[in-house]
Amino acid sequence: MGLQEYKRKRDFKKTPEPAGKVAPAKGNSFVIQKHAATRLHYDFRLEMEGVLRSWAVPKGPSLDPGEKRLAVHVEDHPLDYGDFEGIIPKGQYGGGTVLLWDHGTWYPDGDPVKAYKKGHIKFRLEGEKLHGGWHLVRLHGDRAGEDKENWLLFKDNDDIAVPGSGDALVQEYPASVTTGLTLEEIAANPERVWQSNREEKVEKKAPAKKAAAKKTAAFDPSGLTGARKAKLPAKVEPQLATLVTDPPRGEEWIHELKFDGYRVLCELKDGNVRMVTRSGKDWTDRFGPIVEAITALPATEALLDGEAAVLLPNGTTSFQALQNALGEGGENLVYFAFDLLHLDGYDLRPVPLLQRKEALTALLASQPKEGTIRLSDHVQGTGEEFYRHACDYALEGIISKRADQPYQSGRSKDWLKVKCLKRQEMVIVGFTDPEGSRSGFGALLLAVNEGKDLVYAGKVGTGFNTKTLNDLRKKLDKLEIKTPAFKKAPRGAEARRSHWVEPKLVGEVAFTEWTEDGILRHPTFQGLREDKSASEVVREVEQPTAKIEKKASAPKTVAAKKAAVKKTAKKKGDTPPLGPERDPAGITEIAGVKISNPDRVLYPEQGLTKRELALFYERIQAWILPHLKNRPLTMVRCPSGQGKQCFYQKHVNEQFPASIKRVQVEEGGAAVPYGAVDSLTGLIYMVQMGVLELHIWGSHIDDIEKPDYIVFDLDPDEGLSWERVVEGTIKVREKLEGLGLRTWLKTTGGKGLHVCVPITRRGEWDEVKAFTKAVVESIVADEPDRYTSKLPKASRKGKIFIDYLRNGRGATSIGAYSTRARPGAPVSTPLFWEELETDVRANTYNVRNLPERLESLEADPWADFLKERQSITAAMKKAVGMK
Repeated sequence: MGLQEYKRKRDFKKTPEPAGKVAPAKGNSFVIQKHAATRLHYDFRLEMEGVLRSWAVPKGPSLDPGEKRLAVHVEDHPLDYGDFEGIIPKGQYGGGTVLLWDHGTWYPDGDPVKAYKKGHIKFRLEGEKLHGGWHLVRLHGDRAGEDKENWLLFKDNDDIAVPGSGDALVQEYPASVTTGLTLEEIAANPERVWQSNREEKVEKKAPAKKAAAKKTAAFDPSGLTGARKAKLPAKVEPQLATLVTDPPRGEEWIHELKFDGYRVLCELKDGNVRMVTRSGKDWTDRFGPIVEAITALPATEALLDGEAAVLLPNGTTSFQALQNALGEGGENLVYFAFDLLHLDGYDLRPVPLLQRKEALTALLASQPKEGTIRLSDHVQGTGEEFYRHACDYALEGIISKRADQPYQSGRSKDWLKVKCLKRQEMVIVGFTDPEGSRSGFGALLLAVNEGKDLVYAGKVGTGFNTKTLNDLRKKLDKLEIKTPAFKKAPRGAEARRSHWVEPKLVGEVAFTEWTEDGILRHPTFQGLREDKSASEVVREVEQPTAKIEKKASAPKTVAAKKAAVKKTAKKKGDTPPLGPERDPAGITEIAGVKISNPDRVLYPEQGLTKRELALFYERIQAWILPHLKNRPLTMVRCPSGQGKQCFYQKHVNEQFPASIKRVQVEEGGAAVPYGAVDSLTGLIYMVQMGVLELHIWGSHIDDIEKPDYIVFDLDPDEGLSWERVVEGTIKVREKLEGLGLRTWLKTTGGKGLHVCVPITRRGEWDEVKAFTKAVVESIVADEPDRYTSKLPKASRKGKIFIDYLRNGRGATSIGAYSTRARPGAPVSTPLFWEELETDVRANTYNVRNLPERLESLEADPWADFLKERQSITAAMKKAVGMK
């Protein structure tokens, strides 16, 4: 389409919009602008063929794959539109307020131009609010290139999808991703009127910015693959490396030296510099010499990632020397920059690593070779040789990185670390008295986090000088407590010589190995780690590099009986019986339902067939049906099996037999039929229809406006340990039971856990949802660095997302004992709370091993769930801050 239609509709003598040009460079940015023109809508724009190909989406995007949103194809826009937020004056085309609702990078599945012409663009988004797979599909009868042709925008069925969530995304997150303003706040400020086709007087008042821009003319970040125009981000969580046994092989890896210092993100903006540690602490005042050097860089805006260290005469870095340097005003500090995340108005995080390194090299080209700011160089391939040389020179180790990957916040297997020496952080939990002429203390007692507990890991008595001993003793005295705050504490005479302290200080320790009892051998103290919190410290275990290099590993198998909890068991007769275990050979009819294509494989990894899935549900019918019975359902149908095309279906039609109950639900001003199941025949018919997931409403069909079931879904960010999920789940349980509500537990069959609460039918949807939101936000307020209630993935970095949105009208959650459309045929399985202490995981139980578990149980974990009578009271609402 180009920009012809765009220009035809506009008189650039009157409109403040830019005339624009088709960009010569290829990019893959996307932007969504919330536009309050004649009618409120969302402008969805994908960079393609040098322009922003655009669709107007009246209702905005939804994370519910069943919500297929009308997307009216409008004229292409110039790339200059991509960072606009402000007011288009009345009388101009599209006059009204515009808010930058989301932006980021899009990744097409195949050739995007061919897909666009064909009428089905499948793509992945990585933005601030939108993530995962999406589809744009042209409706039949429209031809590519026509003005005002109608398309549909909808979410792919993946881990990011939230079935039944409806408009929750746009309702819960209405603000701008760049300024945090709402439409009303932007409209209230007339100074923000867009005049992009006229000379801006502001620039004349800012000669320093213009001068900086001239200095960077030698390097243009806009040409980098994936670079997108964006404001400097307010906060970025650094990418972290996974500890492995040996360097990875192959030319796709580059290798850098591992420095012995503090990881620091360095921000330059309009001549001001900010230095932020890995944990988000502002340490600008500690790095004076580095700040001064960064100020002189030839850029107006930049965000660098690197390591602040002290370089010794022998070419190595020393953490102890760094500690001394910081105490002496920052003398001899060096900043080793190894990544560039933003440069002069362009976000470089989506850019492949090697191109980011090229940009960084250009930025630092004018720096003295032995100056304060230095480029952390690399080699490509030959990782084993590079590692051997690093260890020969007594360096700490190396970092290996995938050369072709974008920057990803959080722990990643695209970055690997291989250590020459064994070192790690330890929590200081006590100390012993000094002996002889020694001052301060004798040794520090150390611990690491294992699951929910701090566990003793030995003591360290070497590596201190007199100043360190005395300074540390002053800190320790302020933290002293009467009893140990960790497990496996020393006893007897050793305990009598020990003092216990609150587990707040973190120290770095070098050692030779771990003993079989989990105690450090030959430890030496290196210094305090003020950039790390005690809660982060775990026993670092090297992972086999070959396992990480391998793209797909065999699924874990856990014996089903391991998680059965005997201490809460009742009589065997109290558990629901399993259905008959039958020989599946030749069976084509189950519970009166004829199974077509019974040998069709639905789960390829297990070779699990349609017949087997039907028999599975027949066997567990007494367990699953009570929790599905007469609840409106949303189905995930995968007619060709898991891994193939799947889709969400909310409404039932004439294809569904009488065994699927109907309930009329008001939706969009009309009554539409939803389905419900109350019999084995209806359940088996779901299998016949290729249904692999059954998502339930929180209400029953006889009174759908009064919820009787609420759920809190704990979803961990990538790289978080299972122990963090368990910890968060217990936190939710304690909060709810502290309010007076009994809770039940189940796995999701995916990555997390569900805390479930039955309630009596009193309040309506808005009231119940508001209560669950208040509960979650009270938990987040207590520990904002560990939990979030925000849906956008960008808010979840390093945190557990506690999802309360599944408690809104029309929202759904996976039903108890339902299968999931995921590899391994996992099942969402109710648990005893005590089972969190075992090795059970979110996807431990599956179609093959769940019947064995159920046979081994002497009691039903959810025996009292449907009998419980409890309500959300006024006192509970007040306790979580509701008015």
